Amino acid sequence: MITLYNYEGKSKEEINNKIKEELNIEDSELFLTITKEEGKLFKAKKYFAEVCKKEDIIEYVKEYIRNIEAGLNCKITSEVKFHEDVLKIILVSDNNSILIGKEGRTLESIQTLIRNSIKNQTNINIKINLDASNYKAKKQKNLEYEIKKIAKDVLKTHIEVKLDPMNSYDRRCVHNVISKFENLKSLSYGESPNRYVVISYKED
Repeated sequence: MITLYNYEGKSKEEINNKIKEELNIEDSELFLTITKEEGKLFKAKKYFAEVCKKEDIIEYVKEYIRNIEAGLNCKITSEVKFHEDVLKIILVSDNNSILIGKEGRTLESIQTLIRNSIKNQTNINIKINLDASNYKAKKQKNLEYEIKKIAKDVLKTHIEVKLDPMNSYDRRCVHNVISKFENLKSLSYGESPNRYVVISYKED
């Protein structure tokens, strides 16, 4: 379980002081959600805060992975850390084919399960970057190479190209690559899991 700390005060400054005094950690080491309740009649407005430590999330994820390890019946070692507000998870297994799954689907499922589990406990949407044995990094490098080739063809012919359906991570990669070409644009169409990207020429 991820521990949530609740505070209330007459101002955001008062709440922040309470958090620093009790938890004794830097703002960068926690997630903070503040809501305001407007005062009625002679009552002053109040602020309410819900706080969770990043280190608690990290420990929770490590335990979650240990449960996955037991379920998949394969040895998994993990490195879990925050880079700013992005949770980076690196997995290494003695059976990568089971852990990664066909076209990385098992990895995507694990990432989704972890993200949803954290949200259910904290009500925070945390961005997660999960990879195993450098699979996603290699896949992204290959995808970027292919998209650059397609981009050059579109620049030359001015004929738009419709890509095969892909997940949100790969679509984001395509958009990032195309954004570096001044005369090209990329747009996503359709609904998941059949959402796809179209790359087209953009007139000056």
